Amino acid sequence: MFQFSDKSSDKHIEEFHRQGFTVFRNIVPAKLIDELRDACDQGVELARAKDGENAQRFQPISAYEINQKPFEEFQNLPEIQDALARIFDFPFEMSGLDVLGVLLEPAKDAWCTQWHRDWRDNISGLDIEAWEAQYRNLQLFNQVNCALYEDSCTWVVPGSHLRLDTAEEVTRFPARPVESPQLEGLSAAQLELACLEYCQSMPGATRLFLNAGDYCLYRNSLWHLGNYIPYRKRATLHDGIMTTAFREYFTTAPKIAAERRDRGILWQNPNAARLAV
Repeated sequence: MFQFSDKSSDKHIEEFHRQGFTVFRNIVPAKLIDELRDACDQGVELARAKDGENAQRFQPISAYEINQKPFEEFQNLPEIQDALARIFDFPFEMSGLDVLGVLLEPAKDAWCTQWHRDWRDNISGLDIEAWEAQYRNLQLFNQVNCALYEDSCTWVVPGSHLRLDTAEEVTRFPARPVESPQLEGLSAAQLELACLEYCQSMPGATRLFLNAGDYCLYRNSLWHLGNYIPYRKRATLHDGIMTTAFREYFTTAPKIAAERRDRGILWQNPNAARLAV
């Protein structure tokens, strides 16, 4: 079971600030993992009935008629609270079941998300200048993946949370919305390989490997994506760490984005000025 020492605390703090993520290994007790797996199995059935066989998440937990108790216990685990308190030197709270979700494997087809930095690249109409003014604010943009089974779906570009896009990243993804992998008309094996090639096409990309019970805290302002294959079972708890500032951003940023869309502002390219040079 996970145990802290001053040395391990320093390691997690350094990793989180330098690379934009850190993994607390084996932090969720086995009994709770079993209970969460059982509850997630209920959710998978409901998600696929609602969104189809290739549904890759159900969120928020509170919207699904499944056993809520293990998810509440997860969010209140003293070990997790202690881990986060060693990282953050400001007040924080768990998101609650109205935000917490579960990432799962598609039942049929391999698939991956676009490479993105959260909010900037996946919210049409977002005010990019406002995002760029805040993306390094540690009270915003903290996210969690906690694996209930072995999970190698998440890819990241370590350190990208500390900077704007490099020239190589701009060259790879010059347009907005960010280019998706081309997956139409491919066989099962071709789909899987096309997704993998897309993941590997990002300069500096690396894959995160989580075991059951591992808790990854990361900055969602870094480049990242999820890559899913149907033959590897997945149930990964997907959460946000909340502060007063982040809850306010959660409320106001989508409203401003909606107003901008109403004015015809859809995808603002954060690299337009650099591309014009």
